[in-house]
Amino acid sequence: MKNIFTVDTEDWFHANYEGTSFPDTFNARYTVEKNVDSYLGHFDRYGCKATFFVLGSVAEQFPQMVRKIAESGHEIASHGYSHLLVYRQSPDEFREDVRKSRHLLEDISGSRVIGYRAPSWSITRESLWALDILIQEGFEYDSSIFPTRNYLYGIPDAPRFANRPIVNGEEVKILEIPPSTFRAAGLNIPFSGGFYFRALPFFLIDRFTSAVNSVGHPAVFYLHPREIDPDQPRLQLSLRDGFVHYYGVEGCEKKLLRLLEKYKTASIAEEFFSLLQT
Repeated sequence: MKNIFTVDTEDWFHANYEGTSFPDTFNARYTVEKNVDSYLGHFDRYGCKATFFVLGSVAEQFPQMVRKIAESGHEIASHGYSHLLVYRQSPDEFREDVRKSRHLLEDISGSRVIGYRAPSWSITRESLWALDILIQEGFEYDSSIFPTRNYLYGIPDAPRFANRPIVNGEEVKILEIPPSTFRAAGLNIPFSGGFYFRALPFFLIDRFTSAVNSVGHPAVFYLHPREIDPDQPRLQLSLRDGFVHYYGVEGCEKKLLRLLEKYKTASIAEEFFSLLQT
């Protein structure tokens, strides 16, 4: 069984914390292209594939990077255009954001974009209306609902594996692909990306991945370009948010390489029909 690896392709200054002071993007030092090159090199070395959820504004600035990802055999999917939380947008604003991003990515990559992931997993109970818009805009899968509880996101009782979401008692005709969690003591414990991947020792990530695989499901991993870059510029964040955003960055790339050495990974598109049947 191949597991799934995804990269939320944005730059170091894209964050959704309250009170964050963002740099002037016209004068910022960009790091996304350099870090994506590192991911591509690692995937090539280990014979792995991935889905890159690319932010539209980043694709607009670095179209050559998007083409390089696609030409390397990886999937291009949408991360929206402006890195706005879904539950902070109106339905019309959300529609415009995802439509703009999708058209841009398809024009640059020359391939059809079928998948979407919301910034900061921001399809929550309050924004499940976004799923209908994604269907109307031609998306075939979404990866935005995190089955855990977090101060920014999460639906704790959402299904842990690929599913057709039930909204208002009816099945929604889009495939939902959540990030992987480990079930223990009645809780879904995140382990497969972001802060959780950086904070946990590799032996637990390995154990939790094996547990997911043992019940017939691929683990769904996710990281950001900045998470393998200890030399990135730093945002001025609160103590809590700074800890979540930066803890474990120094050792993340080494942990990633151990993962790719042990587990073969695929893009969501490669495994789409298998996921439909799980």
